[in-house]
Amino acid sequence: MAKRKAISESDSNLFRSSVGDVATIKQDRAELRTRKPPPIPLQRLADEQAVIKSISKSPFIVMDVEKGDELFFKRPGVQQRVIEKLRRGQFAIEKELDLHGMTVIDTETALKRFLAHCQQNNYRCVRIIHGKGHGSKDKQPVIKNRLNQWLQKNSAILAFISARPADGGTGAVYVLIKRHK
Repeated sequence: MAKRKAISESDSNLFRSSVGDVATIKQDRAELRTRKPPPIPLQRLADEQAVIKSISKSPFIVMDVEKGDELFFKRPGVQQRVIEKLRRGQFAIEKELDLHGMTVIDTETALKRFLAHCQQNNYRCVRIIHGKGHGSKDKQPVIKNRLNQWLQKNSAILAFISARPADGGTGAVYVLIKRHK
């Protein structure tokens, strides 16, 4: 072991004057263990994030449309001028589908076939007659509500809006379809 050199009295006085008054430490032990963090409910947070993500991905869907209510939907990027033209019925109706008297299951099948056919043939604007719901059990527009949901979920649909009174009014919609590539 190496011998320590003795500190001269002048060095010791210089050190004490430089350091100044020193307080004595009352506890000489260090805490070696870190404290545990409070528990984080990771699964609940993940569930909440999953719900938020699913809500943000799905488009806004109106569930209960009344008899006289107009339907309206447009995808982001569709110009307002195009919507106004569609509202006024200024697009040529290239094909039409009448859903009167069909069940919900038959309607969905017919609609899928019709839209696929329209897109394959590059029909840009079509009219779908869904009726006003007078023939339904509760006199509510069941097909109109379902059609509203189905069209919003279909990525080939750019926009739709209730027809002019001369073309069926709130019992029909004009539908603008994306061009097939």
